[in-house]
Amino acid sequence: MQHKAYIKNVIKCFSILLLIILADQALKLWVFHNMEMGTEGQINILGNVLKLTYVLNPEMAFSLNLGVKYGKLLVTTLRVLASLCILGYVMQFLRKIAPTTKLWGWILVAGGAIGNSIDSVLYGVYLDNAPANAPMKWFYGQVIDMIHVDLWSGVMPSWLPIWGNCYVYCLPVFNIADIAIFIGLLIVLCCMHPETHTTS
Repeated sequence: MQHKAYIKNVIKCFSILLLIILADQALKLWVFHNMEMGTEGQINILGNVLKLTYVLNPEMAFSLNLGVKYGKLLVTTLRVLASLCILGYVMQFLRKIAPTTKLWGWILVAGGAIGNSIDSVLYGVYLDNAPANAPMKWFYGQVIDMIHVDLWSGVMPSWLPIWGNCYVYCLPVFNIADIAIFIGLLIVLCCMHPETHTTS
């Protein structure tokens, strides 16, 4: 009976995980094949506030980078390892208990991490979107972002250091994987409160 409950929980958890990954990859591939990059190809969803804007993220979240030749390789490797560690954590706890709210949070984080890892590992080869100066295509794919909450965007004044004459967004453009990670971490942090013991 215990084994059946475990199998049922695993199927439930991995169904959610797979749904996140498939939704994330489906939207990214649709954007890649159907949209022009940048502001010229924007599609308005809710007026001028919610849009689809096709952009590439070459390294880390919010386009941050380590500034070294193999920085992207390190970031991609860490993404893959983090995904595997989180999956291991989830599997370990599923053997002992039914999925808790906190565990669902980690499943969302894992789904998002795997979604962005697929971009980093494979897209440089299969979508040929690795940066021109990348030392290799494997592990150097750029993450596709498209969900754009446009509270404000425009060209910064030329007198500003670093961002002068650059087109910037008030909020970063993100994807389904990023949303899953954000919501998952929010759930995990909320469940760390000593008074939270909710299970599902």
